[in-house]
Amino acid sequence: MNDALHIVCPRCTAVNRVPPERLGAAPKCGNCHQLLFVGHPAEVNQATFDKHVSSNGIPVLVDFWAPWCGPCQMMAPHFVEAAAQLEPQLRLLKVDTDAEQSLGARFNIRSIPTLMLFKGGHEVARQAGAMNSAGIMQWARNHSA
Repeated sequence: MNDALHIVCPRCTAVNRVPPERLGAAPKCGNCHQLLFVGHPAEVNQATFDKHVSSNGIPVLVDFWAPWCGPCQMMAPHFVEAAAQLEPQLRLLKVDTDAEQSLGARFNIRSIPTLMLFKGGHEVARQAGAMNSAGIMQWARNHSA
């Protein structure tokens, strides 16, 4: 099990070891016993954001958005649809930049929605502007390979 991936539980943030070949087999958290992947983005705050980005052994796709943003609202169902297709190869997160202003400032988010892709705790790609689910999936797959 040396090649097991670390997967952060979207509910309790426990770090789980999952063999890569078991990612698609509905793995559950060893701590809270909930599914590690539900095909839906997880809403995160600063503490849970850092845990997901630094501890996940899979790429992490983050949507920086705000409740008052029209394009963000239009893209939201597309991001959910993309999560259903991209998990368990990627973890999808949502950051409300109004509630988590320090995260928006930390990553110099100047327009929303902004998608950021992280691998191994580091930003590898960024895209500002709303996209449909096909665009989100294609962009994420192109940059996470």
